[in-house]
Amino acid sequence: MGLHQLSMEDVKKLPVIMGEVDVMKSLQLLPGVSSAGEGQSGFYVRGGGPDQNLILLDDAVVYNTGHLFGFFSVFNGDALKNVTLIKGAAPANYGGRLSSVVDVVMKEGNNKKYQVDGGIGLIASRLSIQGPIIKNKASFMISGRRTYIDALIKPLVNKNSTFKNSGYYFYDLNAKMNYILSSRDRIYLSGYFGKDVFSFANKGQTFSVKVPWGNSTATLRWNHEFTNKLFLNTTLMYNDYNFAFNGGQPTFKIKMSSGIQDLGAKLDFDYYSKFNHNFKFGGQYTYHTFTPSTVTGESEGEEFNPNQALKKYAHELGVYALDEFDLGPKIKINVGARYSQFMQIGPYTQYTFDQNLNKTDSTVYHSGEIVKSYGGIEPRLNIRYEIDDNTSIKLSAAKTYQYLHLVSNNGSTLPTDIWSPSTYLVRPQKAWQYSIGAFKNFLDNKLETSVEVYYKDMKNLIEYREGYVPSSLRDVDYDFVFGKGYAYGAEFFINKTKGKWTGWLGYTLSWTYRNFAQLNLGEPFPAKYDQRHNISITSSYELNKKLSLSAVFIYGSGSRVTLPTSLYYIDNQIFQEYSKINNYSLPAYHRLDLAAIYTPKGGSTKKIKGSWTFSIYNVYSRQNPYLVYLDVSGGLGSGNKVEMKVKQVSIFPILPSITYNFKFN
Repeated sequence: MGLHQLSMEDVKKLPVIMGEVDVMKSLQLLPGVSSAGEGQSGFYVRGGGPDQNLILLDDAVVYNTGHLFGFFSVFNGDALKNVTLIKGAAPANYGGRLSSVVDVVMKEGNNKKYQVDGGIGLIASRLSIQGPIIKNKASFMISGRRTYIDALIKPLVNKNSTFKNSGYYFYDLNAKMNYILSSRDRIYLSGYFGKDVFSFANKGQTFSVKVPWGNSTATLRWNHEFTNKLFLNTTLMYNDYNFAFNGGQPTFKIKMSSGIQDLGAKLDFDYYSKFNHNFKFGGQYTYHTFTPSTVTGESEGEEFNPNQALKKYAHELGVYALDEFDLGPKIKINVGARYSQFMQIGPYTQYTFDQNLNKTDSTVYHSGEIVKSYGGIEPRLNIRYEIDDNTSIKLSAAKTYQYLHLVSNNGSTLPTDIWSPSTYLVRPQKAWQYSIGAFKNFLDNKLETSVEVYYKDMKNLIEYREGYVPSSLRDVDYDFVFGKGYAYGAEFFINKTKGKWTGWLGYTLSWTYRNFAQLNLGEPFPAKYDQRHNISITSSYELNKKLSLSAVFIYGSGSRVTLPTSLYYIDNQIFQEYSKINNYSLPAYHRLDLAAIYTPKGGSTKKIKGSWTFSIYNVYSRQNPYLVYLDVSGGLGSGNKVEMKVKQVSIFPILPSITYNFKFN
């Protein structure tokens, strides 16, 4: 229940921004999923935060999914095989997040012949190569993408401009190989490496900044068939996410860095019994290393390296078992349970403070010594009742724990945000989610329809305390406050899957609230991403063999924002007073995108296929809000008055783009 699978063929038909195909933005078009903001790849699912989505690339966790500060995702569409979203009760083999699972699988490579795919767009180009290493036995796939924003802009910048020595670019590389060892054994090796680099240096080189950030993942999987009923997947995973800021002047330099690194392994068994029971069971272990924001510096030969013993280490493990079976001819059940445990370990120093936040005592934990341990059982249940061949009722319930947290001031997943683990101060988030839905197909399964309603109850949610100011010299755990939340809503979905005309209509009606004793005077308040109405319409039509057209329309109620409710004066200075959190809504978000894919008659042969994609983002140039701020003018005195205006910043007007795609067989 709550499962959606997207094929890359369908994703590539949709209009895109600046010619870049983006699976994460395609997921935002599904009911129950909303965008983190204008142009952002981050998303929210059924009232959960952006960190409550488990995003996997060939079983390795991806902690930051955005390029260009979140405007594009790190997933290169040419390298992907399929994408699966689970927003309801995920099966027990998934764990670690409260809201959803996004399972991204890379292509395995063509083991029969060589193939080259690529595209040249306005801001980036990409190239993919796949083929056999040993025909019918081993294959590979390698795919790369790079922007040339820096190269395009550089000639346009005046040589006397302050920005002459500034630039930005990103690149990513996907690779995968698989090898058939025997009729019962197969090995897969895959990896991803991506990086963003922003740099600034003023005209006289008196001040410079360089900000790199990126992800690396690697997965080694061995698939073994014991019998035709028992299978085993053994997987080793590695991922590393890091962010750095390097800046300064000739006589002063400063560096800030943060990140998270994981090493993990898991075993997954599948057993198909002769009694019509499909069992899945196994376990997973991950060793985490968390590096919060740390600062070092140098000034005229003197090094600034404060003692910031804030690095944290942890073990995370989970074991699970599930059973999928038919209870009679009309009822199918998937029931399971997962036991998860999280242990913060040393080296670590735990401090106690007085009322003035001065350290009064400390407890030292040595390497490997357990500081704090959490754990719990997570039951999962999915039931489908088949009314007839085209109609069914489904219901689900799930309890989930989340031990890693991304607490953000802005509500989206920027690279500056820091992942923080559960510690002796920070308890894990947990949630119960319940949903029920009706599903019916029409026109010989060409038209799929569904209605789902859900309720989610969340505990131990995390926000920054009021008045929080980022500081790398203090453990961020002391700046968290904890509360609860709940979300509920209804989702409607109509999907035409076959024929020359395909597309879907999704509508979500939802409510999302938070309640923190130390925030908003202890009263409940709507979450930043509380959107009452969310509508998405996609449509693709194959006019003929040479031309296909597509369109996307999106409408969403405005996100919530906190604005001052009054002003007051102290010593002739104007101060703003905030009484309620998220007490206003931004204007509604809506836009229309169009695209056409043209394959010229002479542009394709049996071995070479070429096509042009013409796309228009935001056709009627809607000025959607990216952010708002309060502009205050005037002051005290005779004849003076104070004027307040809420001003809006928009970043994307109408944006046409063109991309040439090619394929060699």
